[in-house]
Amino acid sequence: MENMELPPRPKLFDFHGVSMTNYFTDNWDNVQNFQARPDDILIATYPKAGTTWVSYILDLLYFGQTAPERQRPIFEKVPFLELLIPLYPPGVEVLDNLTTSPRLIKTHLPVQLLPKSFWEQNCRIVYVARNAKDNAVSYFHFDRMNQAEPEPGDWNNFLQRFMDGKMVFGSWYDHVTGWWEKKQTHSKILYLFYEDMVEDTGRELDRLCSFLGLSPSTEEKERVRGGVQFDTMKKNSMANYSTDPVMDFKISPFMRKGKVGDWKNHFTVAQSEQFDEDYKKKMENTQLRFRTTI
Repeated sequence: MENMELPPRPKLFDFHGVSMTNYFTDNWDNVQNFQARPDDILIATYPKAGTTWVSYILDLLYFGQTAPERQRPIFEKVPFLELLIPLYPPGVEVLDNLTTSPRLIKTHLPVQLLPKSFWEQNCRIVYVARNAKDNAVSYFHFDRMNQAEPEPGDWNNFLQRFMDGKMVFGSWYDHVTGWWEKKQTHSKILYLFYEDMVEDTGRELDRLCSFLGLSPSTEEKERVRGGVQFDTMKKNSMANYSTDPVMDFKISPFMRKGKVGDWKNHFTVAQSEQFDEDYKKKMENTQLRFRTTI
């Protein structure tokens, strides 16, 4: 795996009104025709909003006891639905061959592009949202180290692109509000906030369990809570993506800080003010509220 070369970094293009790269569109018909099952659990997020964190929590809740399961990296246990990348079997295929039940499925698709069988089967969906400023910073460092992402350029240009929605999987603003609107009419969506999870992991774990109809013992819950602390996961090669050859950890680790408010170390005062003004315009028609500090 180590020395296999990926093609040059992909280019963004417009796809059904959303910025994408070929790694997420090349298998489109198979993705759209994907057959969800009623007990599937979908983890939906904008990239870098806590996807792996929630995936790992669900993995521990459902499969934490089974020893052999612990020896497989999280990206094999929670397949990435729309991914089609050299070196790996397509996400759809991995899911079709998954023997665990329920299947835990990862997607970054905006709500309007989700395969319709998820709605038809009335699957449970856990959506995680993270405040835009921290999300942008995390995405920037991710794009620096991930060879399968477009070239990020410098921070200032990247931030402008983030505000313009010219990111893989499109606009953060559209993504978080699209899923939020859907949740208002769809009872099977649990909408979590990254900031709430950092603030009180135990409380959000309880919300998750009650949404999923799970009732783990206090010891169980404690075990999960301990296992999903950021520093524990960062050291865990089955959770931290260090076994994925696409990621260049010499540039930046996949799990960098996991903090709320790290944006303050990146945004200048001018950038922050410009961002806030733009944010107000883009978010004025939604009840959705985020915290940039806790």
